[in-house]
Amino acid sequence: MRSPLPPPRPSQKTALIIGSGIGGLSLGIRLQSLGFATTILERLDQPGGRAYQKRVQTPEGEYVFDMGPTVITVPQFIEELFRLEVGKAELSGEDFPPEMRAAERVRSGESGGPATRKYVQLRPILPFYRIYFDDGSYFDYDGDPDSTRRQIGTLAPEDLAGYERFHADARDIFERGFLELGYTHFGDVSTMLRVVPDLMRLDAVRTLFSFVGKYFSNPKMQQVFSFETLLVGGNPLSVPAIYAMIHFVEKTWGIHYAMGGTGALVRAFVQKFEELGGTLRVGAGVEQILVEGRLPGKRRARGVRLSGGEELLADVVVSNGDWANTNLKLLPPSARLVNSDARVRLAQQSMSLLVIYFGFRRGGPDEAPLDLRHHNIVLGPRYQELLTEIFGSKILSPDFSQYLHVPTLTDPTLAPAGHHAAYTLVPVPHNASGIDWKTQGPKLTARVLAFLEERGFIPDLAARLTHSEFITPDYFEGTLDSYLGNAFGPEPRLIQSAYFRPHNRHEDVGNLYLVGAGAQPGAGTPSVMMSAKMTARLIAQDFGIHPDIVGGTAHAPETQPLLSSSR
Repeated sequence: MRSPLPPPRPSQKTALIIGSGIGGLSLGIRLQSLGFATTILERLDQPGGRAYQKRVQTPEGEYVFDMGPTVITVPQFIEELFRLEVGKAELSGEDFPPEMRAAERVRSGESGGPATRKYVQLRPILPFYRIYFDDGSYFDYDGDPDSTRRQIGTLAPEDLAGYERFHADARDIFERGFLELGYTHFGDVSTMLRVVPDLMRLDAVRTLFSFVGKYFSNPKMQQVFSFETLLVGGNPLSVPAIYAMIHFVEKTWGIHYAMGGTGALVRAFVQKFEELGGTLRVGAGVEQILVEGRLPGKRRARGVRLSGGEELLADVVVSNGDWANTNLKLLPPSARLVNSDARVRLAQQSMSLLVIYFGFRRGGPDEAPLDLRHHNIVLGPRYQELLTEIFGSKILSPDFSQYLHVPTLTDPTLAPAGHHAAYTLVPVPHNASGIDWKTQGPKLTARVLAFLEERGFIPDLAARLTHSEFITPDYFEGTLDSYLGNAFGPEPRLIQSAYFRPHNRHEDVGNLYLVGAGAQPGAGTPSVMMSAKMTARLIAQDFGIHPDIVGGTAHAPETQPLLSSSR
C-alpha cells in the first residue's frame, strides 16, 4: 500500500531520511532550506537515534538520562543550522571563515550564538575532562596551554619540551586536516591522492599512539593525548595520527553542554526542522529501500517500504542508519557491487559499549561534596593491553576504563531534588566476540559500580543508589539496528578513512545517500553535522541546485530533472 507524503508544492522534489539521529536531523534542516519537501522516518518512539533521551520515574522523582553522546564541540556548527531558512542554504563560501577561526572560546556564561539561543541553551564545560589515572593522580584537561604546562610539570616534567613540539605539530594537522580538508568529500581516488603528500609531510598516517609517543615518554601523557578517539569509536593504537586534530578542535572552540541534556538539542533540531516545513514520523521503521533499474549505473532509489507494508515514494532517499545494515538489510545483494556483502562483512566495526545509567542521593550536610567533574575519564591499570583485548582479541578483560558523566553537577534539573543522575560508559568488544551479555552484563555492571564506591569516586554509592539500569552491545544491535552491536559505525582506521570510508553518495544506487557516523567524515557530534553539510552539497550538485552565495537564494529544485545513478 502506497501512502502519499505531505503534499509538496507543484514539481517540488521530495526527500526521505531514514533515521533521526543528529546527522539525519541536521540534513533534514539543510534539505528543507534547499527547497525539498523532507520527511524523516524514525523506527523508535521518539527522535534522537543514538542520542535518545530516557526519562525514568522513581519514588524519589524523575531522572533524565542522555543515552548516547554528551560531548558537544564547535557550537558554530549548531548556530549555522539554526540560522538556515528556506532558500538560504549556506552551502557555498568558506566553511571556516576568518571570524570563526578567530572567535575566542567562550569559557563562562552562555556559549550559543544568537540563533541558537532561540532554541536551546549551551554552556561551556571546564575542565573538558578530568582524567584519573590508576594511581589516584589526575589531569584536568582544559585546552589551556599554560594550565597544561603546569600539570605536565607536576606529573611528567620530562615531557615539557615534547608538549611544545606536539602542540605545534598537532596545530599543523588541525589546520590542514580540519580547517582545510574537513568538508572534503573523498568520492574519487584523485581527491585522495591530492592530499596524500600533505598527510605524509605531517606524519599524519602513522597511528595516533605512535605519533604521541614521539613527543611523550611518560605513559600518563601518552594516555592524555591519545584517549579522545575512543569517544568516536577509534582505537588509539590503530587510528591515523590525523586524529591529533581533536586536541585542537576542543582547544579552539571548547566543549559545551545543552541545558536539559543532549535530548534538548535533539528537540531543538526537530523544532527547527518542522518550522522549515519538514515532517517527522516516529514509530516508522523502514523495511526496504525501493530500487528501480536492473543494470549497474542505472539503478536508483525511488522510495522506501515501512515495516507495516506502507510504501513512500520520493526523489531522494538518505540513510542515517548503520552503514552495514543499510546495505545488508535494506538493499538487495543484486543492487550492490561496491557495497557487496563481502565488503560490508569484512569492514572493521568500532567497539561497542556497556553503559550504566544510575541515580543516587547527594551527600548529607556533614559529608564532603562529590569530588568529580562533569566529564571524567577513569583509566584502568592497563592501556595498550586493554585496547588490544577490546579491539583485537575481543575478550572481556579483567579490568576496565570508563567515561563517567555527571551532568547534574551542571544541570540539577535532570534528577529529583537532592539527587544526581549519572552514566558511566565502559568500552567493550562488539558482538563478534560471542560474549553472552545477558550473563555478563549484570556482572560487569556490579563490578563497575563497586569500583566507583571502593575507589572513592562516589562514596557509599550502594547505600545512596536509587536507580540503576544498563545497556550492552545487544541494545546497539537490537534496538539501534547496528551491525554486530557496534557503537560508532566502521572503525576509523587508516584504510577506512577518507576515500576508504563509505561515501556519502551511495556508490551503487543513484539518488541514495548516506549521512552520519557511518559516512564521511566519521563519528562524533561535530563530524555528523559536517557529514550533513557534505551530503547536502552532493544532493544540491546532483539536482542542479546552485546556492552560489552564502545566505543567498538557492535555485529551487522544482524544474530540475531527476538524475540517474550514472554520474
